[in-house]
Amino acid sequence: MTTPIPIYIGYDPRERAATNVLIDSLYQHSSMLLAITPLVTPQLEGQGLFRRERDPKQSTAFSFTRFLVPKLMGYQGWAIFMDCDMLCRGDIAELWAQRDEQMAVMCVKHEHEPGETKKFLGEVQSPYPKKNWSSLMMLNCSRCTALTVDYVSTATGLDLHRFHWLAGDHEIGAIEGGLWNHLVAVQEDPELSVGQSRPQLLHWTLGGPWFREQRTMGGALAAEWFSARDDAMKLWD
Repeated sequence: MTTPIPIYIGYDPRERAATNVLIDSLYQHSSMLLAITPLVTPQLEGQGLFRRERDPKQSTAFSFTRFLVPKLMGYQGWAIFMDCDMLCRGDIAELWAQRDEQMAVMCVKHEHEPGETKKFLGEVQSPYPKKNWSSLMMLNCSRCTALTVDYVSTATGLDLHRFHWLAGDHEIGAIEGGLWNHLVAVQEDPELSVGQSRPQLLHWTLGGPWFREQRTMGGALAAEWFSARDDAMKLWD
């Protein structure tokens, strides 16, 4: 029997539209069953799974809750975490097929050194090594047992996002192809270059068109997001 792909999505109440459009885009393109769970902070707090005060440098409600995924999986099997400010254009099963049992975590190893000091809604842009690596993770949960409720509630943001809870960087595998986790308005759009492949997962890390001030972020990609929103919310005629 085929087991659904477990996908956990970081949830911020300011980005409800982004979350819902992402969810629709995931299952519309998937060839496999999906089990999708938004990480809603008050729910996690109510279950005693998350108990830390909001950090002034924390730009989203899910900055730290993402690291509870192995706990939610009972430290068994694999799961995908992704930020909500994304849009899926391809079959997530193709990403799922890249799982490597030799690794504890797999991600796109961006070299993102932000020049700006602010991002969406005036939130602070914090530069650090491995920036954006944790925005899309495939987690081999049995090898992520250091991510206990106590650790996630007390560790520094840098320790969490720089994967200091692993034995070393040798446990971090690279998601191949450069197609997953394309940073909109940060990386050059490969579709503008001859012979380049089409990104399968777009990521508005600086803030997306669901924010009034950023309706055109990404140009044609912003228009694509609005088209996806219209498809997801349209009524049956």
